[in-house]
Amino acid sequence: MSRALLLLLAGVCSFAQSLPSTLAPTGTLRAAFLGDNPALGRVDAKTGAVTGPVADIVKEIARRAGVPYELIAASGGRDVMNRVKAGTADLGFLAYNAGRAMEVDFSAPWLMMPNTYLVPANSPIQKVADADRAGVHIQAVKGDTQDVFLSANLKNTKVDAVADMAAPDELEAQLTGGKIDAFGLNRQRAVEIAATHPRLRVVSDNFFLAGQAIAVSKGKAARLDAVNKMLDEILAADFVKASIERAGLKGVESAKPRQSK
Repeated sequence: MSRALLLLLAGVCSFAQSLPSTLAPTGTLRAAFLGDNPALGRVDAKTGAVTGPVADIVKEIARRAGVPYELIAASGGRDVMNRVKAGTADLGFLAYNAGRAMEVDFSAPWLMMPNTYLVPANSPIQKVADADRAGVHIQAVKGDTQDVFLSANLKNTKVDAVADMAAPDELEAQLTGGKIDAFGLNRQRAVEIAATHPRLRVVSDNFFLAGQAIAVSKGKAARLDAVNKMLDEILAADFVKASIERAGLKGVESAKPRQSK
């Protein structure tokens, strides 16, 4: 056996042996995600069981690392970030944006999530460009991907950023009652709300395609490298695509591994 091959095998063994401590310093891989985002995961109200792409990916990463795992349903993007920064979560699942990247480090994307508007069924807004007009009242959740993108890109109106998205019934009342004209959110969530609220409609196109990624705390280069390597393998095997299909998601798609881009 050549010396080069021996060195390669030694490197592979060393990487595998270091995975548990690199990814799960407490012995359990703790992963926080947006608990109210159906494109990432669904939490059973009775049992607390989590299903969906995040649950599948965390289970697979933990299997490869040889450690148990814990899924943490966070209350929003800021909650995910705070847990990662405080070290109470080893991984955080949320969309990349430049502001967040100042506080945590992000992997390559693993899921591509279209973002669009939810509007009244009888709204004149048919495409996203129709909403960028003077006098159109657009809302989005403050600091979320939709708010960040729209605040930077709308030319003729602006975003009214709110602390949280209203419950679907209240959001329907706000939209159909004329309080707001459009609400920016990810397409999967918009489609699910419109399916049970026929007075609402999802705009036909998208204003932004966000890459969902995995966040780690600043300075954890080995952890980030391990996550990226695993994601490349997982994506190349169509693992995420299969998970999306099992979950019955229509508004998202798998990202591609880095080497195929």
